[in-house]
Amino acid sequence: MAYKVPRGTQDILPDQTPKWQKIENTLRELARVYRYKEIRTPIFEHTELFQRSVGDTTDIVQKEMYTFEDRGGRSLTLRPEGTASTVRAYVEHKMYGSPEQPVKLSYMGPMFRYERQQAGRYRQFVQFGVEAIGSADPAIDAEIIAFAMDVYQTLGLKHLKLVINSLGDKETRDAHRTALINHFKPHIHEFCDDCKNRLEKNPLRILDCKVDREHPLMKTAPKLTDYLTPASKEYFDQVKKYLEALGIEYEVDPNLVRGLDYYNHTAFEIMSTSEGFGAITTLCGGGRYNGLVEEIGGPSVPGIGFALSIERLLLALEAEGVELEVNDGLDVYVIALGDEAKEKAVELVSSFRLKGISADMDYMMRKMKAQLKSADRLQAKFVVIIGEEELEEGVVVVKQMETGNQEKVQINEIVNYLKQHLN
Repeated sequence: MAYKVPRGTQDILPDQTPKWQKIENTLRELARVYRYKEIRTPIFEHTELFQRSVGDTTDIVQKEMYTFEDRGGRSLTLRPEGTASTVRAYVEHKMYGSPEQPVKLSYMGPMFRYERQQAGRYRQFVQFGVEAIGSADPAIDAEIIAFAMDVYQTLGLKHLKLVINSLGDKETRDAHRTALINHFKPHIHEFCDDCKNRLEKNPLRILDCKVDREHPLMKTAPKLTDYLTPASKEYFDQVKKYLEALGIEYEVDPNLVRGLDYYNHTAFEIMSTSEGFGAITTLCGGGRYNGLVEEIGGPSVPGIGFALSIERLLLALEAEGVELEVNDGLDVYVIALGDEAKEKAVELVSSFRLKGISADMDYMMRKMKAQLKSADRLQAKFVVIIGEEELEEGVVVVKQMETGNQEKVQINEIVNYLKQHLN
């Protein structure tokens, strides 16, 4: 039987990992600059955590979660997103008692959703996210959005669109909920079964339906922004002022609701406007989730965050023709001619590596010409050649691959020589 990678997953091969490492290193450096400290949570959690936080009426909980029973009969779920796990850890470890507030956290790792595979969407995907928990200041909303925009701009993307909306407070949502039910109820028989189920439980989810998105009632549905309380409107206006102060362009989309139940007040998405990127243009999404900490068993503490898929980020880079600068070249390739020289070559390669110089040599017993070709394929900066004659003289021949220049260097000086010329 020929085994293949499970559907909806992928192998990231060595010729692709340098790009991933470049992105991951950029994300970690930006998190350091913005002061969002890394947190690492388990890949699986108790199922109830996601049911309570993400929402029973969402597609994630109803259709996409990988849920299983362990040997003790406990229901566990592979994490479909990162916020719930991060907030669970925040509550469990009483991080709300930290003198440094808000608590700023970042995470990166695999998430799992059972959905139809599309370009840049997998059943196992890698997500980077940040959470700022403890502040109700609209300035932190602007910081979170600025951080997300900074990620894409730092990596070289130019065709971006920021879309924002306000989901308001509880009073706003209750009034809008009643209006949505009155709007959709007379024609709900024309909608899919999911929408029919959502009408009474969570009518806001109807606006996020992928099946009935072109239904005429979608375009005439009551806008949540029309039901904002004065306090919610003032909050949203303040967020927009901060974005304008930061020089960040945005569009307000009253139909932007996001796919998770825990959102309120500010919600946003960053989209790619590059031609050929695909029908699904969203790169990143986030928003405020006041009430989620309390829902999970903590105090009444506000929070906001965003998450992005690295797979979709790579697609956007490809669509815009952005080549990431990655350093995957080899510092030095050692060629040995003869058995005694081979022993010395093994010793030299080890000594180079101990000094932080990337080094390799031939392990296929190839002739010198083939070894030189190998060094060229590996993009070696230098080739060190050692044979019986060089051993007797106590030297090696060093060839600089870019220029073709070569010279003899004392064996006991070769490490210093390479460090000096590589720097």
